[in-house]
Amino acid sequence: MYSGSGFSDWEIGDITVILNKGIYHLFHLIIPNHDYIAHAVSTDGISWRRVNNALFVGHPGEWDDDMLWTMHVVEVNDTFEMYYTGLQRKDRGVVSRIGFAESNDLINWTKNRKSIFPIEPKGIFYETSKTNPRTWLSFRDPFRFEYKGEVYLLVATRTIAGPVSRRGCVGMVKITNDVFELMPPLLYPMMYDDIECPCVFELNGRFYLLGSIREDIKVRYWFAPDFFGEYHSFNADVILPQGNYAARTVQDGTHLLVFNFFYAYGKINALRVLPPPKELGTDAEGRLLLKSYYRWQEMVQQTIAQPYFTTVKKILGNPTASCIIEADKWLCGARSGYEIFCFEKPVENFIWEGILTVEGMGKFGLVSDIDADGNGYFISFDMMNGLVKIRTWGFNPLNTRENFIFHDIQSGVFKTNEKKSFHFVLIRYGNYIELSIDGVVKLTLMDYTFSGNLIGLYSASSFICLQGSTVKTLPKTEGEYASQEETQKLTD
Repeated sequence: MYSGSGFSDWEIGDITVILNKGIYHLFHLIIPNHDYIAHAVSTDGISWRRVNNALFVGHPGEWDDDMLWTMHVVEVNDTFEMYYTGLQRKDRGVVSRIGFAESNDLINWTKNRKSIFPIEPKGIFYETSKTNPRTWLSFRDPFRFEYKGEVYLLVATRTIAGPVSRRGCVGMVKITNDVFELMPPLLYPMMYDDIECPCVFELNGRFYLLGSIREDIKVRYWFAPDFFGEYHSFNADVILPQGNYAARTVQDGTHLLVFNFFYAYGKINALRVLPPPKELGTDAEGRLLLKSYYRWQEMVQQTIAQPYFTTVKKILGNPTASCIIEADKWLCGARSGYEIFCFEKPVENFIWEGILTVEGMGKFGLVSDIDADGNGYFISFDMMNGLVKIRTWGFNPLNTRENFIFHDIQSGVFKTNEKKSFHFVLIRYGNYIELSIDGVVKLTLMDYTFSGNLIGLYSASSFICLQGSTVKTLPKTEGEYASQEETQKLTD
């Protein structure tokens, strides 16, 4: 993971990632100054180190002399191109335009205005600086995409008409021989103020469009049979749950990865972190699926089977609770009230998986980072409605009138079955938490509240069976604050 924090903890802004010669290159904004585009590198997509900054704001009087916003980096004919957003001081920073830079090595970048940059809207399809009821202009977050030999830029912009808070669309610019043509929106759902950081890709015969939504800080998606086709939504259109933002994809061999940054504690001015990537796939109906990163299994150091877990403890001492430990399964439950059944995690970082089956209509779930008093993370499963939630729950010593912590920090939906049984995978790596249900990632977040040494199950008027469980140990994490290293070390 990578935070890149300096004077403030929320310095990471929108991102782009490109994979070149086995090295992942991350480019991101610096918040709140927006005065340069930072560059970090990684060999595994999880731990990063900073190298030379890629691009800086222009000199006074230049079109990008105020701020730099979202960028996209691509390889084209053995060179690298960066399309980026710039703001100008004379506009008081309220007009965004699209600029261009190029590099031979991803390290040294040169701005090039050619004959068309910066690109801005002309009022045909999109708001301009003069036709703009918000008084600030969105024409930003470029994403370069080639389709049938033609080059297009997707842009976060707004239609020229419609309800002011619903004009957000994915605009499109066609570039041919250094001439640009504004085209109608690729997507205009008539729902959101902006659709930020648009990203399009083809997967299993369909085109998918990702967009980050400021209204609820989630990443949603749309699909079409063709790049220029009519884009639709499924009834569940969230691909990355709340707190995840600015998603961009990168092809890693046979794996289509999605990277994003995360707002810790659900606040935009709190710590921002780059979590590990996930993978994208589809189900039989063409719905996007979020899968766990393939490199987790490459990192496993030891696998501990369920019979060799440490002793199970009842944290709360509920007299109606029981736990029967057999060679191949655990049967835990509480007839009345609540109970937490825990065992010591063998290492700080782990992958815990197994098959959970529940009986009865009561509550149940997983717990992680629990201490001796039952403070920690609680992951609840609603088998009637297919809802999973993670919350921080415990004692709050800082407020005697509200001496508890109880915050739902993320939720997701999952498909239930008549057997009330599913396979779970819980990853805890540093401050990263990821939960998969039947092979699909449902929770993915960063949190810094608890760090107890117990994991396990909880029950409230339910009985749970845990079978086929293993704990896989992972190595220690590197610090989230990425070190600055000389660029030469990257190219040696």
